[in-house]
Amino acid sequence: MTRKKKRLAVIGGGLAFLGLAAALTFYALGQRTSYFYMPGDLVAAELTPGQRIRLGGLVEKGTIERGQGTNVSFQVTDHENSVKVAYNGILPDLFREDQGVVTEGTFGTDGVFVADSVLAKHDENYMPREVADGLKAKGVWQEED
Repeated sequence: MTRKKKRLAVIGGGLAFLGLAAALTFYALGQRTSYFYMPGDLVAAELTPGQRIRLGGLVEKGTIERGQGTNVSFQVTDHENSVKVAYNGILPDLFREDQGVVTEGTFGTDGVFVADSVLAKHDENYMPREVADGLKAKGVWQEED
């Protein structure tokens, strides 16, 4: 084998290795993605059972129900549609009615969204970007001056 052919073989092997590494990385990331939905978007969404999603909106007034221990249920709304959420865990300190929230989890067989994480608004000036954009698109949420 000439020197030029050896060099081309090493370069080709390196490119093949990098291509395989990139393909495996994209495959692994694709398995872990969670798509963001507002309650109104779920009507048209084609979700597979067990598919992880992020559900965002506002905590609907009067729907927070605390069960035994750390079990809690509430509804997430975009003021047009609502989705019941069940969560078992400690809620963020600033979790309350009519505040922005993003939950991550899957839908149960009974149609209730079973969340394994809940993120709430941080302070008076912050709302998760996805939630704010979704509410702005529906004309429900307006920025304060």
